[in-house]
Amino acid sequence: MTTTFTLSRQPKTNASSADTRQRLVETAAVLFADRGFDNVTVREICNTADANVAAINYHFGDKAGLYRAVIALAISVMQETNDLTQRAGAGHSPEDQIRGFVRVLVGRLTGDGPTAWIHRLMARELEHPTEALEQVMTQVLRPRFDYLSSVTGTIMKLPPSDARVKRCVISLQAECLMAARQVPAPFEKAIGPELRDREATIQYIAEFSLGGMRALAAAQ
Repeated sequence: MTTTFTLSRQPKTNASSADTRQRLVETAAVLFADRGFDNVTVREICNTADANVAAINYHFGDKAGLYRAVIALAISVMQETNDLTQRAGAGHSPEDQIRGFVRVLVGRLTGDGPTAWIHRLMARELEHPTEALEQVMTQVLRPRFDYLSSVTGTIMKLPPSDARVKRCVISLQAECLMAARQVPAPFEKAIGPELRDREATIQYIAEFSLGGMRALAAAQ
């Protein structure tokens, strides 16, 4: 079922209000990412953020408005990631553009900084979509897909709209997303600790994907 978020509230502008608002967004982001929108209460968010229980209504209208603010922050960070992936390959060959893309995206997805919650929240959005997913698709995923389709099409000597190009792009992004998932302890014990080697994983994803693109192009 799709959750609908419709209310809107303009941010308060004085310094104290801005600080409270930021704490609420940052606290809610982690809680929503870890447990989902429906499993987090307004009171819990306010207590964790050391804010008055009425603060969410004051700043965002309601919990749905707070979720929208969290999504807006996530989109801003993901757009920055898109910019960085493209800058990493600017002026280089299409193959190095793919390598640059993988290096930046996997690095950002596997980082443990203050925005590490974004990947977990987006995984929840994909499994249990809300109206916010449409924003993410339009503002983040579509531009990313278009960029990769252009680069991949050049490598494969095919139009970006070709189904083979699209499949390669989807496969590449799926590998990057899988690299960001924590490896369960029993799996790591069975396979070995090599799966934690981020540098080796980055190189593998890039070269495996490029090899697949070349093989499919040669099979035309």
